Amino acid sequence: MSEPGLVKRQFGHRSRLTLSPAEARVLDDQAHAARTLWNCLHSWWQMTPKSDTKLTAADAAIRRGRKDLEYLGKLPAQAAQAVLKTYLRAWVNCWEGRTEEPTYKARFRSAMSVDIPQGRDLNIVRVHRRWGMVNIPKVGRVRFRWTKDLPVGKRANKDNRITGARLVKDPLGWHIAFRVQTLGREPQPHQGPEVGIDAGVNIPLALSDENHQDHGRPPHLAEGKSDRDKWLSPKEKVKLLTLEQQAAHQKSFRKRGEKASKRLRHTYDQIKQLRAKATRRALDWQHQTTTSLARTYGVLVVEQLNILGMTKAPAPKPDPDNAGAFLRNGANAKAGSNRAVAQEAWSRTVTMLTYKAARCGGRLVKVPAPYTSQRCSACGFITEGSRETQELFACKNPDCGWTGNADWNAARNILHLYRIGHVIVEVPAAGRRGRRAGKTVKPVATR
Repeated sequence: MSEPGLVKRQFGHRSRLTLSPAEARVLDDQAHAARTLWNCLHSWWQMTPKSDTKLTAADAAIRRGRKDLEYLGKLPAQAAQAVLKTYLRAWVNCWEGRTEEPTYKARFRSAMSVDIPQGRDLNIVRVHRRWGMVNIPKVGRVRFRWTKDLPVGKRANKDNRITGARLVKDPLGWHIAFRVQTLGREPQPHQGPEVGIDAGVNIPLALSDENHQDHGRPPHLAEGKSDRDKWLSPKEKVKLLTLEQQAAHQKSFRKRGEKASKRLRHTYDQIKQLRAKATRRALDWQHQTTTSLARTYGVLVVEQLNILGMTKAPAPKPDPDNAGAFLRNGANAKAGSNRAVAQEAWSRTVTMLTYKAARCGGRLVKVPAPYTSQRCSACGFITEGSRETQELFACKNPDCGWTGNADWNAARNILHLYRIGHVIVEVPAAGRRGRRAGKTVKPVATR
């Protein structure tokens, strides 16, 4: 029994691995074997009668496949069981209405990963201040970058330990993500102020108290086009443009149906590395900003946004001058806006704010989004033409005439909706609110 006032907390910590070319090839083979095993398991699930899709039958099919196919045998047995567990979890999420049905994993579109479900197999040892050693099945002892104190050795016990890990590959190389379980004091209710947050493009996070959070990178260029590489330096942008032109030139010599040459694949890898560097910089800014907000404010109020609907291309309209033809209806002009919205990653920001606010004793609340940008935060009226530009809001109500930043106006309206009780949902600490299927709907396996 744990002491009263103590709660278990689980989080992940990701570190970069230092692998030799031979060790990297072994992990590549294991990741491809895991993806192939997933696809084989999905085919077996689709072809087997639903009354026979049981855990024991799936486990037996995996064991036979690893014996019959040498390629699948490269994957450790525990990692193969983790694939089965993840696949069944995907179906449970589908039945409970959180995600779509699981499908096949493509070779070049799915992330390469290998699970190590048992924490005791890792045998983590800290070598010195910057490096640690970890044991990877069928690879051996590997160094990883030590950037956070982990509960290993004498510091590890039943409540504070590493329960497992996952090996993940991105364009910057192989990384290991530890699953850490700790026991700590339950946070006290945060006594900080309330704040409304409007996620935008010109101002990434506009706050109702004018403490706006800006990453200092303009979303648009001088000519009004979206800057798709705003997280890269000018030299890196030039290098990226050169690599993209080089890839287009090399691709022009490839015939239809032929595989990409080694030079073209090397060029693609360099482009991916620059893209990954930009993503890591954006993540770093988001982590630092959301941590500061969670520590400062007790209640964080955000909008309930339909981001997929906001970034959807407009439907084409029939061309009145040409029968059978369609007009793109401003799709090219909206593409830049969609790219700018996607770069800000608003959903990821809300997810970070959710679990960090819960960790600090605060709360994150969602309110309705309609008319928060058109309503005046001073008089409360919606007057046509008040939103003069993307940045300026000037109330056209003759009795008001308030003027200010449009994003700041929206943030004030968001906070006001929370104070008058127009709350959609208070997001739990898990970071997502699942929609369970009705009681009358039976899972596919039991129909």
